[in-house]
Amino acid sequence: MIKVLIVDDSAIVRQTLNKVLSEDKQIKVIGMASDPFIAAEYIARELPDVITLDIEMPRMDGLTFLQKIMSQRPIPVVICSTLTEEGSQAAIKALELGAVDIITKPKVGTKVFLEESQIQICDTVKAAASIKSKKTLPIDKVQPKLDADVILAKPTNKLLTQTTEKIIAIGASTGGTEALRVVLEAMPLNSPGIIIVQHMPENFTRAFAQRLDGLCKISVKEAVNGDSVIPGKALIAPGNRHMLLKRSGAKYYVEIVDGPLVSRHRPSVDVLFRSAARYAGKNSFGVIMTGMGDDGAKGILEMKESGAFTIAQDENSCVVFGMPNEAIKLGGIQKVLPLNDIADNLISKLNFS
Repeated sequence: MIKVLIVDDSAIVRQTLNKVLSEDKQIKVIGMASDPFIAAEYIARELPDVITLDIEMPRMDGLTFLQKIMSQRPIPVVICSTLTEEGSQAAIKALELGAVDIITKPKVGTKVFLEESQIQICDTVKAAASIKSKKTLPIDKVQPKLDADVILAKPTNKLLTQTTEKIIAIGASTGGTEALRVVLEAMPLNSPGIIIVQHMPENFTRAFAQRLDGLCKISVKEAVNGDSVIPGKALIAPGNRHMLLKRSGAKYYVEIVDGPLVSRHRPSVDVLFRSAARYAGKNSFGVIMTGMGDDGAKGILEMKESGAFTIAQDENSCVVFGMPNEAIKLGGIQKVLPLNDIADNLISKLNFS
């Protein structure tokens, strides 16, 4: 049973989160606090496995409290933030300070919206709890688990224009924000176009891309529909939308689409990888990194079968080994590497001078 402490100054948010989490048989909410001082009292009495933490609170803000937790008694923290630009920037800062992941504050919506929110919130909390033990917890099925066929168009017999232009497709989830920074910072300006799915709520991907753009030699941006995939540029799928690789002649571009959760996620790594297999094939490189669950495992196998070179991040350098491990078990991986070796291996395979 995963013990969760909810910290948020909004009574409505506390009650909604409590309801969402309590419906999962593997999760137990042990307390709700309206500010960090009350939260500290709960922690002193019973140590939670995971804390969900608001950023803007009275008496002490969430970032300050997060720093205190990480320096005194590290506990996996999931940031529960609003969808504002200011909230997104603060949430990205929280990841730098040691938070595990980000969820958006739950709100009333349609039945499908609420079901999807529950899946994503509960899965994020379970992933956070698994970090200490390195074990992936079983996930209760809330609705049928769809695969990428619901997003990808049916294959046609139309022949594609021949091309030798390379692309790199990367998928990551829990722990991926830091892992992606390590890889992208090492990529040179003449690297192939890079397309990325990082499981993250909408609006946060833009702030994350802007942060990486300021750190990397290559350009990094949140993708918009029709963006060209070109050398020296990385495109990150926008939160809550699927991203597919497409081709027009010999030129690659991305298509951003709506649709149901695929492999329990939107954006889905499987959708990205399977589209890369179809449109880039042997000219592509697939990299699956830290994250819970199995999103991307089938897709990277399809990439390998199409002639792509595939890499998985190794267990020791992963925050959560779920996604790479599932890809390895399916036989979709040619090389398992520590995080710090992934970029060098890609560069070597691409024969950069």
